Amino acid sequence: MVRPKMVLLVAVLALGIFAAACGSRTATSTLTTLERPNPTATEAPTEAPTEATQAPTAPPTEAPTEMPTEAATEAAEPAVDMVDDLGNRIILPSYPQRIVSLAPSITESLFAIGAGDRIVGRDTHSDYPPEVQDIPDIGSLWQNLPLEAILALEPDLVIAAEIISPEQVKQMQDAGLTVFWLKNPTDFEGLYRNLRVLAQLTGQEAQAEELIQHLQTRVAAVEEAVAEIPDEARPVVFYELSAEDPAAPWTAGPGTFIDYTITKAGGKNAGAVLQDPWAQMSLETLLDINPDIILLGDAPYGVTPEAVAQRPGWDALKAVQEGRVYPFNPKLLSVPGPRLIDGLETLAVLLHPDLFCAAELVQPDPQAVELVCPVP
Repeated sequence: MVRPKMVLLVAVLALGIFAAACGSRTATSTLTTLERPNPTATEAPTEAPTEATQAPTAPPTEAPTEMPTEAATEAAEPAVDMVDDLGNRIILPSYPQRIVSLAPSITESLFAIGAGDRIVGRDTHSDYPPEVQDIPDIGSLWQNLPLEAILALEPDLVIAAEIISPEQVKQMQDAGLTVFWLKNPTDFEGLYRNLRVLAQLTGQEAQAEELIQHLQTRVAAVEEAVAEIPDEARPVVFYELSAEDPAAPWTAGPGTFIDYTITKAGGKNAGAVLQDPWAQMSLETLLDINPDIILLGDAPYGVTPEAVAQRPGWDALKAVQEGRVYPFNPKLLSVPGPRLIDGLETLAVLLHPDLFCAAELVQPDPQAVELVCPVP
C-alpha cells in the first residue's frame, strides 16, 4: 500500500508547509568586515649613528607623488548584499564558489541559470538534472539536519528552501555557516522572482533573464491556446496524492501549485472544494464531483490505472469508465523549479489533446504524451 507520507513528501518538497512568521535575524559573515591591523610603534634604536648623513648636493628632480584621496584600506564593494525571505541580511565579498543546496528546487534552478558547477553538496532528493549524481549527497532532510556533513564541505554559502525551518537556519548560522533562505513560489511570477534572486546571489543575471524569457514564452503559448475554452468544456481533474484508504484519498486543495497549474492548463481542480491545501476527500464527495480525468501523482509508488479501476466504488467514476486515468510525474508540479513549465505543458496535453497533440510544445513529459496523442 502507498503510505501518505511517502507521497506527501513529494508535494511538501514543492509547496511546503506555510511557515509561521519569523523574527529577523541579521546574518553576519566572517568575510564581511575587513580587520585593520593597529600599527605598533617601532622600537627605538639602541645606538646613535656613528656618522652624520651627508646633505644632498642638488635638489630632487621630481616632485613627490600626490597622496591618495581615500584610505588605502577602504573595503571594496561586496558582490552580494541581500536580504533573504526570513529577513536575514547576507553579505559576501565575492560570488559564492562552494554552494550547498538544501532543496531540489534550488538545485534544479542553479543548474538552469548556469551555476550548477558551483554546487559542492546537495540533499538526497535533488536528483535532476542527471549531473547532480556526481555531487556529494549530504543525506535526507526529513530527519535530523545533516550539519556535520554540511560543515565538512566548507561551503561559502548554503541555500535553503521551505523544507528547512527557521530553527534549522539558526542552527547552521550558529555553527558559522552563511545561509540564504528562499520561500517557495505560489505561481509562475514567484518562480521567476526566485530565479532572479538566485541569479543575484551567483552573478548569473544575464543567463537567468534569458531563461525566464524562454519560460514566459512557453507559458503564454499554453494560456493563449486555452483562453477561448468555455467553462463547461474545461475538464474536472482529480489529482491523487495517495489512496491508501480508497474511501478517503488525499489530494491537492485550493492555494496549491497543483490547483494553480491545473487551472492554467484549462482545467478545474476537483480538490478546490476542500478547505485545506492538502486534505482527504471522501469517496462520496468524489462520486458527486465525478471528475473527467484522474491524475495519479502516486504512480511512482506503484499505483496504476488498472488498480484504480479495482477499488470499491471507483468504477462508477466517469474518468474510470472512459479510460482517462493517467500516471503523472509528481515532480513536474511539486518541485518549484523551472520544470514547473514542463508540468504545465504536460497537463495541457492530457487535458486538451485536441489542442496540444499537434502543438509545438517544448518539453511535455513524453510518456504522458504517448497516452493521449496518436502515434505519427
